[in-house]
Amino acid sequence: MERVLIVGAGQAAVAAAEALRGGGYAGALTLLGDEAHGPYHRPPLSKAWLAGEMQAAQLVMRAPEMLAKKGIELRTGTPVAAIHRADQVVALADGTALPYDMLVLATGATPRRLPGFEAAAVLRSRDDAEALAARLQALKAAGRPLTVVGGGFIGLEVAATARKLGLAVTVIEAQSRLLARALPPLLSDWFAALHREHGVDVRLGASAAGVDPAEVLLGIGVVPNDALARAAGLVCEGGIVVDAHGHTSDPAIVAAGDCTVRRLPDGRLLRLESVQGATEGGKAAAATLLGLDKPFTATPWFWSDQHGRKLQMAGLSAGADRSVVRGALDAPSFSVWHFVADQLVAVDTVDASREHLLARKLLDAGRRPTPEQAADTAFDLAGLLA
Repeated sequence: MERVLIVGAGQAAVAAAEALRGGGYAGALTLLGDEAHGPYHRPPLSKAWLAGEMQAAQLVMRAPEMLAKKGIELRTGTPVAAIHRADQVVALADGTALPYDMLVLATGATPRRLPGFEAAAVLRSRDDAEALAARLQALKAAGRPLTVVGGGFIGLEVAATARKLGLAVTVIEAQSRLLARALPPLLSDWFAALHREHGVDVRLGASAAGVDPAEVLLGIGVVPNDALARAAGLVCEGGIVVDAHGHTSDPAIVAAGDCTVRRLPDGRLLRLESVQGATEGGKAAAATLLGLDKPFTATPWFWSDQHGRKLQMAGLSAGADRSVVRGALDAPSFSVWHFVADQLVAVDTVDASREHLLARKLLDAGRRPTPEQAADTAFDLAGLLA
């Protein structure tokens, strides 16, 4: 293995590149990023960066000179046009070609669009965030509102930030509750109440018909960037299909991050759109290239900041048949523990970071409290790890 190319320059790409170097790979290693910017942190884009509370240097994930010290070549503004698997060559948009021995695909995802809303804002990249910040300032100066279409995490985080900046905000969600893909109804209701308390007009079961697209942010999810992989003949089903090791259907190609969908041992497909998923997936893919057996099997976790409250999630609560509250929903902090057939599968916490970390340890270790123990604030959950 003399040359590894990584298509992408985000979280998964950097994690893979650094894990390769840390694991002893000494060959040529190149990151091919299609954006003009080097690697940067995406989570602040909808929060501190959008609110103007963060300096550009704080957004940087890895400076080019830091990557160069590790022998990692970074090429920005370098879109990839095609992958020629038979020849093991990547064709760039400028007409040049680069050979590879092994290829890592970390191409990320793209915001979904709505017909008729081509003028609406989206938020995925640093350029998107800068354009959205300018639009928010223009709306505020003109006394115009912001309409957020989509009651998912990005839409709600932007709604909270826009209210902080002084804009009138309406959230339009087609489903009957907010965050329906990620949270149970009781937490959906809690977040709806939180936003309404901060002056957001939350409209559920509604459509955006008649809204001026110039006043809209679309937050209706993302589409995995798997077009390159599809065109190259890799197996894709709503993303590049990988296993816990990052294997694709080509032994010379691994993939990680938001562009992927993981096939579980029971055949189900799982998509994880998170910093942890990108980081751990990148590390697992790098381990595969190094001939190591280090699959990504840790409990998935996520977080979101809205109106000064921090939600942290460990595990996946979809499909839970019982949920119990530890504490009280109107308390400064609380948690919700989710079970399937009395087996703990996930824990959501609000302003309870220590409990979130404990939940991750319990889930990873397979030490699972009963619903009654989880609901009892006097029960020592940490004792289950002893």
